[in-house]
Amino acid sequence: MSSASQSNLRTLSVAGVIAIVAAATGYGLAQLKLRPQAASEASAPGGKKVLYWYDPMVPQQHFPAPGKSPMGMDMVPKYADESVGAGAVGFKIDPAKVANLGLRIATATRGELASGVTATGTIDFNLRDVAIVQPRSAGFVQRVYGRAPGDIIPAGAAFADLLVPEWGGAQAEYLAVRRTGDPALIRAAQQRLQLLGMSPGLIRQIDQSGRARNVVTVTAPIGGVIKTLNVRSGMSVSAGETLAEISGLGTVWLNAAVPEAMAGQVQPGQPVTATLAAYPGETFSGRVTAVLPQAQVESRTLQVRIELPNRGGRLKPGMFANVQLTSTARPAILVPTEAIIRTGKRSLVMLALPGGRYQPAEVQVGQSGGDKTEILAGLSEGERIIASGQFLIDSEASLSGVQARPIGGGMTMPAPPTAAPKAAAGLAETTGHIESIGIDGVTISHQPVPAVGWPAMTMTFRVGHPALLKGIKKGDRVRFAFDQPASGPTLRRLSKEAGQ
Repeated sequence: MSSASQSNLRTLSVAGVIAIVAAATGYGLAQLKLRPQAASEASAPGGKKVLYWYDPMVPQQHFPAPGKSPMGMDMVPKYADESVGAGAVGFKIDPAKVANLGLRIATATRGELASGVTATGTIDFNLRDVAIVQPRSAGFVQRVYGRAPGDIIPAGAAFADLLVPEWGGAQAEYLAVRRTGDPALIRAAQQRLQLLGMSPGLIRQIDQSGRARNVVTVTAPIGGVIKTLNVRSGMSVSAGETLAEISGLGTVWLNAAVPEAMAGQVQPGQPVTATLAAYPGETFSGRVTAVLPQAQVESRTLQVRIELPNRGGRLKPGMFANVQLTSTARPAILVPTEAIIRTGKRSLVMLALPGGRYQPAEVQVGQSGGDKTEILAGLSEGERIIASGQFLIDSEASLSGVQARPIGGGMTMPAPPTAAPKAAAGLAETTGHIESIGIDGVTISHQPVPAVGWPAMTMTFRVGHPALLKGIKKGDRVRFAFDQPASGPTLRRLSKEAGQ
């Protein structure tokens, strides 16, 4: 073979090798470009379109193809029909997944919430029922009657006999004046005896006996227990000196420590029942007489003073008691307490919308009673919410990027053919029923407000000016207009409906 032929053969061989390498490289690049798409399509049965793959433990990270996440978890697909479409509310979850979660649906209902506060307390003396025993004149103690602190005595019990020397001369002069028969002089002499500290009863005894009495018996003005006793035989006493202190036992105080968070539920005059370990199975009834103005810093409690009848003196100061403070039931929008998701910054419920869709909604919660919690705003009567499994649905809402419905947002409602007139530019107007009036605003159960797309619901409005509340009370049917500044829905006009 000639050298020219050998050269041509080598050239053809090199060209063939280059062609084979190029073809293999092109095939590999094509496979690399198509692999994610093929993997996605293969993992989307039923023709569903996969938007991305994600790690259930870190749903914020998105991946273009299935496999293992950086944390070693199997990634799961996110389908297009699970996202919020144009004009759609909330998000949708595969019915099979919902069935596996075992969701329980509840309905927001209007009912009566009987609030109550449970606390503990101790029995104490009624410090409004205290008597101080004092002599009206200076004298000397001739006799004592064997009393001691802690003794329980009846009203009129004797403490001591006092000799009052200055009374002798005054009483002798009074008896001499009486013998004159002059009414004016007799009245003047009687007044002098009273100014010297003699009681009307003692003066009557002098009149009846016709003899001077300069020894007087000091007695207890009320029945009760002797707290202090400072009189002994032979001692001298001055006018106004405290000889004894007596605490009555007809009623006692029960001082209860109520948590600061529940202080708003306690009012003077509120009925109370108490139970004591000393008398099992027996209840004692009383009423709140005062809520003391200072909180205990260490325990974050307020002291509530309760007055209890003490028939037979059975309630002893120092006894421990359990207290139940009850209040009247009042109408409210109620949901199961377990349905509320508390994030620390706000409270949410998970709405169960028609068509198998779900949406979180922000709510303002009130008091709780039993297994029910009051909703002040953000939810209307009849709306369906998830009562169990809502935390898993809330995770799905976060994954789908669904925003919570704000308080006052309400459900989307079509506008009626004729829109309701506005009270003024920028104001929306409707009618409602006053549920409560507080320092934070006015809670109103109102009719739909088509001007802002709100359904009928119960919510709290701020008050633009205190004068708006003049003559308005709980239970009134009112017509009102409001706007929505950054601080929240605020009343600008408020008046009673005609006929009230």
